[in-house]
Amino acid sequence: MARLHNSKERIRIAANGGAGVAIAEPAHSSDLEDQEEVARLAYSYWLARGCPEGTPEEDWLRAEQEVRQQHKTTVK
Repeated sequence: MARLHNSKERIRIAANGGAGVAIAEPAHSSDLEDQEEVARLAYSYWLARGCPEGTPEEDWLRAEQEVRQQHKTTVK
C-alpha cells in the first residue's frame, strides 16, 4: 500500500477522478475505515459540485470535518 506523507498528497490523489485513491497506512483498522470514509465523502462532494478542477482541498477538508463530527456524536 502506498504511504502518503501529508494531507495535501492525499487530497491530490483522492481528487484524481476518484480512481485509485491511495490511503496512508493506518495505525489501526478503524483509522483505515475513517480514511476510506473521508475519501468516499470527499469524492461525493466533488461530484455534487460538478467535478471542478483545482479545488479538491475544500472537499477533503469538509469530509474530514464531517467524519470527525460524526465520531464525536457517536462517542458521546
